[in-house]
Amino acid sequence: MTQSWNAIDAVPEPDLRTVFEGEADRLARFTLRVGGVRFDWSKTHITQELKTAFLSLADEQEFARRRDALFAGEKINNTEGRAAEHTAERGEGAPDSVATAKAFHNRMRALIDAIEAEAFGPVRHIVHVGIGGSALGPKLLMDALGRDTDRYDVAIVSNVDGCALEEAVKDFDPTTTLLAVASKTFTTTETMLNAQSVINWMVEGGVEDPYGRVVALTASPDKAIEWGVDETRILPFSETVGGRYSLWSSIGFPAALGLGWDAFESLLEGAAEMDRHFRLSALEENAPLMAAFIDQYYAHKKGCQTRGVFAYDERLRLLPDYLQQLEMESNGKSVKTDGSPVDGPTAPITWGGVGTDAQHAVFQLLHQGTQLTPVEFIASIEPGHGLDPAHHRVLLTNCFAQGAALMRGRANPDDPARAYPGGRPSTTILLEDVTPHVLGALIAFYEHRTFANAVLIGINPFDQFGVELGKEIAKSIETEGTSGFDPSTTALIELAMGADT
Repeated sequence: MTQSWNAIDAVPEPDLRTVFEGEADRLARFTLRVGGVRFDWSKTHITQELKTAFLSLADEQEFARRRDALFAGEKINNTEGRAAEHTAERGEGAPDSVATAKAFHNRMRALIDAIEAEAFGPVRHIVHVGIGGSALGPKLLMDALGRDTDRYDVAIVSNVDGCALEEAVKDFDPTTTLLAVASKTFTTTETMLNAQSVINWMVEGGVEDPYGRVVALTASPDKAIEWGVDETRILPFSETVGGRYSLWSSIGFPAALGLGWDAFESLLEGAAEMDRHFRLSALEENAPLMAAFIDQYYAHKKGCQTRGVFAYDERLRLLPDYLQQLEMESNGKSVKTDGSPVDGPTAPITWGGVGTDAQHAVFQLLHQGTQLTPVEFIASIEPGHGLDPAHHRVLLTNCFAQGAALMRGRANPDDPARAYPGGRPSTTILLEDVTPHVLGALIAFYEHRTFANAVLIGINPFDQFGVELGKEIAKSIETEGTSGFDPSTTALIELAMGADT
């Protein structure tokens, strides 16, 4: 451990049940507002002394330099020899990269204008096929922001299970459907199989030129052309934009089309506001860095292996899923940037759900279980519906009550089964509303928090080699059958897929 970690370990641990009594200004000190989002860390174990020690760790890890390198377009993804330029998609980055992103956005907008003008004939339905970051981001955007729109019917399909695709297109008319194929390499097995199946469905439905109704979202335009997509319907994005950071690029096409360009542009502006905060704010007032300090505290000092994220808003029900990939694929590593072993924990397991459903499913463990789990509550001041205001009032009171109960607890010496230990941490993230601007700021916050955690640990958050081995083995089963596998795997393949596989 470094000198800074020794200093962090030496800081006395506060008692959350009484922490406000000794710090009259605690709420103000550990609350920040950025981009329509209010972050409240006051119900965590963070103290000014801990914050000071973590700032020393950030200096030791050259956080400011690495943050500047991110925005300057330096090759901070050292294992792949690339920059990480998702912020350029929002207008914040190296000038040449920002200009390229702007040109790609203009191309996307022109194609959207053509679709709206029915240049491809009538379009009523959009089928977007992708996987991982090529699907999770657009799906989150459409679910959160597209509930009241009637512009297009948008189905986003990622699972290679045919049941998913069949369900997506069952009410669609092939003759009025547009297929968007999202793949950085345009070789992703699951995505290309789903895309071909949609093409077949179109042909069976009487579409004479199905490839004429395909839009490709890719960093490999040549591969898309080989597959049959006309160059005029290819929306490129840069190789330096990673999949789980790509919803701001042409991968966001279904959202830009489904929500309208103004909404997509507002999403980018909200993210850019968080970018500027992250890049320009002093470290002691930096929201993503503060969140990373707290993440590191619970992982290192308290041994917490998971973090719960609970959205008290139905519109954000997919946010925990989105964050699972963002955080666990980015920071679930075991070696540092120099190839040496990590000497501590990296990413916790991110999990969660939607309030108030989760209260009746998993909160028993959070309140009385033996595991300590940091919890994040996310809510919106404005409701997403026009029903009786009592719905939103009850939703919010439950959200705020859970955080208070986790911290306060309640003793019950006469009946231990009904005792609550308390002293359990939570963060509350309160949105002004679930709008494109605010959602853009929120997602960008999580991106920068992920990067900040990686810097503090000393790892590269922009590669994902851990996903490759299983995919390679799956391909070998397709081409070589069961030869060379362990008896368990061989038996499973032969039982489920036939001995001739």
